[in-house]
Amino acid sequence: MSIPSPCILVCSIDMTTGYCFGCGRTRDEIAGWIGYTPETRERVMAELPARLETVERKPRRETRRARMARERLDAQPE
Repeated sequence: MSIPSPCILVCSIDMTTGYCFGCGRTRDEIAGWIGYTPETRERVMAELPARLETVERKPRRETRRARMARERLDAQPE
């Protein structure tokens, strides 16, 4: 089973935490992602939601993830 990249194209590192504002990974994890085993990727993916809660600021532009969530809500019948 292939674990997809959590990248949402918001590639900027929070200098306080060291996590990417978009995906929550560290620079080393981003650079090494392609070579990680599926087990390592799963472990990192499980940590990302908690990491994203610790970043100092949110991205300034709408992320792909946020846009998709908004579009899903907009498409729901009332």
